[in-house]
Amino acid sequence: MNIFYLLIGVSLLVALVFLGLFIWAVKSGQYDDYDTPPYRILFDDDTVKENSEQEQKTDQ
Repeated sequence: MNIFYLLIGVSLLVALVFLGLFIWAVKSGQYDDYDTPPYRILFDDDTVKENSEQEQKTDQ
């Protein structure tokens, strides 16, 4: 039964370490995306195109 207390403690410690690493990564900018926003304007958004075409058909 004592091993359960040890395993629960170790698992909580590991979870806190991973949470700390995740928070550190977010704060240090690891998930910032500087490359794709300039390229988004080059690609057409098909859903907007389809919706505008359907609206034009219904207006006629």
